Amino acid sequence: MKDNSKVFLLILLGMLTAFGPFVTDMYLPSLPSMGEYFNATSSQVQLGLTTSMIGLAVGQVLFGPLSDRYGRRRPLLAAMWLFLASTLLCLFSQTIFQFVAFRLLQGIAGAGGIVISRSVAADKYTGRDLAKMLAVIGAINGVAPVAAPIVGGVFTGLIGWKGIFCILLGLGVVLLAGSYRFRESLPAARRSAVGWVDMFRGFRTVLADRQYMSYVLQFAFAQGVLFAYIASSPFIIQQHYGYSPLMFSICFAVNALSIGVAAALSVRFHRAASSTLLGCVAMVVFTLAEWMALLAGCSFWLYELLLFALLFSMGLTFTSSTALAMECQRENAGIASALLGAMGFAFGGMVSPLVGLGDIMVSTGLVFVVCAFGSLLCALVALGRRRARLYFSLSTFRKH
Repeated sequence: MKDNSKVFLLILLGMLTAFGPFVTDMYLPSLPSMGEYFNATSSQVQLGLTTSMIGLAVGQVLFGPLSDRYGRRRPLLAAMWLFLASTLLCLFSQTIFQFVAFRLLQGIAGAGGIVISRSVAADKYTGRDLAKMLAVIGAINGVAPVAAPIVGGVFTGLIGWKGIFCILLGLGVVLLAGSYRFRESLPAARRSAVGWVDMFRGFRTVLADRQYMSYVLQFAFAQGVLFAYIASSPFIIQQHYGYSPLMFSICFAVNALSIGVAAALSVRFHRAASSTLLGCVAMVVFTLAEWMALLAGCSFWLYELLLFALLFSMGLTFTSSTALAMECQRENAGIASALLGAMGFAFGGMVSPLVGLGDIMVSTGLVFVVCAFGSLLCALVALGRRRARLYFSLSTFRKH
């Protein structure tokens, strides 16, 4: 049987990698209009974001072991069919609660694409070729969260939220067709023979590692800041400050750029722990400043400037805390990776609806502050006081 070409795999894996961000972010500009359509509160509408992220968390833990045990192609096809079905159900939802439930299924399906795309790359390539493929996939994963809300902002005013979900449905059809053309990358001889009981024992071992879990929780609290921003910004920018969906999308893109620049800068630190600690401390400072500014009824530009600085601080922690967590569990890297991603999405999903409770300007700032302090506390627990002081005081950047 003829194998897939490298170009085809690059396109397919890139689209699958972008799948999750498009599922969560593309409809963000239409959140306020969805509240009017379903006659629902902002908190109820944000539950759709919450359940999709919980789905992305659950799906990673589910599809990772399934693809190791049964190959990549069959779980991928199952994920794509589930996505099409759940998207159609979202389109025909009669109440906000039906929509929220179907978004959970949509998130689970999106997670299948994310997990399997990385697995296929590891199946097909090694060494330098694998590094190049993962670099391209990583770049796409960085661009997708920026591109998705911009596309959504352009089309929201023209076709509404249902039109956005029709675009997602079309994307799912294209990916389903690509999945049928995809040739299995994991031969039967290389598939996992580990039973489900042994796999769960591996999860228990990883969960028992205190330092690993401290880094995971630090990452999860930082994700809480990110998703509190994602859930609240459409309402604050469009309803409170009165800007258009397109303006929201531009602001979203600029803020995403700050995260990307900070993540790239973090690798220049002499120690990963220094980047994590500096980012956590800065998050606490800027979340407090942002909350006080919101309480004082600040201008849009002060809100945006502080938000940019806050997200930059958060970006300093993402790459470094991930590396530190994975270093703790090298022997269980697959399970550790799945738990790290799942915890981040699950925590973000739990935090998102909280910003819609009461006055969104007050609740958003409060969630920011609680998550920032939680992130710093977990980083200090992971490192210990003595090492934390050492890493924070020593030379920060790598010498050239």
